[in-house]
Parts: sequence; C-alpha cells; structure tokens
Amino acid sequence: MRIVALETLRLNEFPNLLWVRLHTDKGYVGIGETFFGAQAVESYLHESVAPYLLGQDPRDIQRHARALRQYVGFCGTGVEQRGNSAIDLALWDLIGRATGQPLYQALGGRVRTEIPVYNTCAGYRYIRAQPRQAVENWGLPENPSEGPYEDLEAFLTRPDALARDLLAMGIRAMKIWPFDPEAERTNGQFLSLSDLERCLEPFQRIRATVGQEMELLVELHGLWNLPMAVRIARALEPLKPLWIEDPIRSDDLDALATLARVTPIPLALSETLGPRSAFRQLLEQRIPGFILFDLGWCGGLTEARAIAAMAEAYQLPVAPHDCTGPIVFTASVHFSLSIPNSFIQEFVRAFYFGWYQEIVTNLPPFANGLISAPEEAGLGTDLRPELWERSDVHIRISH
Repeated sequence: MRIVALETLRLNEFPNLLWVRLHTDKGYVGIGETFFGAQAVESYLHESVAPYLLGQDPRDIQRHARALRQYVGFCGTGVEQRGNSAIDLALWDLIGRATGQPLYQALGGRVRTEIPVYNTCAGYRYIRAQPRQAVENWGLPENPSEGPYEDLEAFLTRPDALARDLLAMGIRAMKIWPFDPEAERTNGQFLSLSDLERCLEPFQRIRATVGQEMELLVELHGLWNLPMAVRIARALEPLKPLWIEDPIRSDDLDALATLARVTPIPLALSETLGPRSAFRQLLEQRIPGFILFDLGWCGGLTEARAIAAMAEAYQLPVAPHDCTGPIVFTASVHFSLSIPNSFIQEFVRAFYFGWYQEIVTNLPPFANGLISAPEEAGLGTDLRPELWERSDVHIRISH
C-alpha cells in the first residue's frame, strides 16, 4: 500500500481549521486535522511533507514521525508540528481502515469503554473569531437564539443556571475563564482585589447553587505573571477547583514550579507544549498535577502515546485537550479509551451538538456525561461530501 495523494481542505467559515486526507493506491483514505494558522500549515504540508510522503507505505508510522522531525519545528507547536500532527492522525486512521478495526483497537485495545467529559463553556462561534482576543471577540453571539448551548455567554451572566443544566446532562465538571478580560486589559500584569472578587463571582455562584456536585476547572490561558497567578490561586483555594490550567506561560518552568509550591490546587499543563521532550522537563521537576496535550499540536497519536506513558510513570493522569475540531475530538476519544491513565475528556457541547455535525458524518456517542468511541473502522467518521461543494472551500492536492 502506498500514499498517492495528499489533499488539504479548509473553509473560510473556520479560518483556523485545516483538514488533511491521505489517499492510497488501495483506495483507502485517512483523515487528519489541526488548528491555528491553517494557510501556513497547508503550505508546509504541500511544500515539505508531500515530497517525502508520496509513494511511502502509510503503515510505517513511527518511521514517518521521525522523518518529519526535520531541522526546524520539532520543539514546540509551530507550523511544522501542527502539520505533522495532522499527518500522524491521518496515518493512524488509515491503519484502522485498512485492517477493518476501530482506531482504539489499532492502538492496542480499550482500557475502558467510556470516559467522563468536562464541558468547556464555549459558545457556537467561539473558534471562528480571528484573532481570538478579549471576550467580546471570542464569539459572543450576535444572535443569541443560535442554539440552547451558548455557554460562553452563560458562564459570564448566569453560571449557576449553566451548572444546573450541565448536571442535568450528567456532566459533572465545567471549565470557565472569567479572568481573561482583566488579563488582556492589563497585559497580565495586575489584578486588583476588586477585579479579583468580580472574577471569582461565577465560581462562587456555582458553588452556592450546586455545592460540591460540580467540579470547577479554571482556565487562565497562560496570560498572567507569577505574582498575579499566585494571587488568583490563593483566592480560588476556598472554592476547591479541580485544577488551574496554564496560569502562566508554560515555557517558564521555574515560575511554574514556584506557583506549584505555593498552592495546593493542581496545575494542568499544557496544550501549548509540543512533543515529549517538553513534557519530560515538566515531569522531572514534578510541577503538574494533570498532563494536557492536544493531538492536533503535540505530534499526533504517536507522540501523545509517548507523553501519556511518561506521565503514567510519574503517577499522573492525562486529559487530552480539545476545543478545536471534530476530527481531533474523535481521535482524542479513541486515545482516551486506550490508555490506562486517562482521567477525563474535554468536550464542548456547543460544538458537539452544533457545527461539528455540519463537518463530519459521525461523532463519538455521548450519553449521561460519558463519551465512547465509534465502532466503525479507523476514526469511524468522515468529512461530509458536501464540504467540497461549498462556496468558501479551498482544496489543494499534491499527487
């Protein structure tokens, strides 16, 4: 079996998402996906990856993963790493399709048949904004009747009602980020006590309404300096959040280590890191409480398996990041079910019940707060054929 074409597809409606299809001479087609800077990644794939990958056997995934780590782009989550991640997902999808196995089986089988999700409280238009700055530009709806799950607006204005609604769906953990507007207003340098109290209000209202029934996950998007991150963490301690995610930039390990020492709240780190080498340094300093990575950024399933194995050796759980597209989400579910130290899977119900269904033919089954994997071969889903007919589509093929 040989790869005979590399195809990319992107849509103006989703300017940060790029989909990849690898075509083989046996008729199998594998799909991958990545997020952010879609046009730059598209150029990299056709200019640099296609000349290497065309004519290769797609089953040699480890060899391809190593070969694509070239002289640049192998340390972080830049264009090369994001492109390689999408290729890796497509290669694993091909393995599943060619062998007639669901992806979790190709990865070695399931450790569990379903996993709990936490809801990232984004709305329907959250990732369509470019650039993504300030809450006003993150996709607060112009038309609030777009659907019932406008959770970004909900956590800012009625977090107590949102928590009750999530519990009714069986979802017992939720992630919100009310501190971000203040971080952007002050460049992350200062948070006054009065602003701090206002940012704490959504968490306090949730606790007052549903008590300990809901796990609180705090997202800080790496926007704060160390003193303000300490101030936020200490203020949050009485509310007992499950984790604080990316309080400061994840490239400053010493600052992260200092923060980890002064708060009992575990740090969740980090979707912004790349391959296993970056996580090795975090683990060696015993900084994180939870390991997060994105399959569309870290190097795909091949690298994610290595990172998860390292985390397991340090007795740490992993929770794959996904607030991007439906292919990475589906791959993450297969992955989460196949590793022993999976803890919880990120889930955006506004995406799952909204625009994801406009992009793919099938999604992982969800019920009562739990997600399971499709049983069809490979990822168990495909890009909808009507995408190729859209007026805003951009398709490029290397043969």
